[in-house]
Amino acid sequence: MPRTLPKQVIQAGGNLFALAARLYGDATLANIIARSNGVSDPFLQGVVTLVIPAPNQAPSGGMPMS
Repeated sequence: MPRTLPKQVIQAGGNLFALAARLYGDATLANIIARSNGVSDPFLQGVVTLVIPAPNQAPSGGMPMS
């Protein structure tokens, strides 16, 4: 059964790599969260509410080239 992702998470500090690893099972998908939230620094400061999009991975893994 596929895992359901939350639509938003509230993150107190930490970084997007750890969050992507926890939610997607792949830390390299942190850029998806960053782009969806307009975040340029993957190391978060303070309490941040983040939108969590679907990963939309290519069949070979990773992100499709655009």
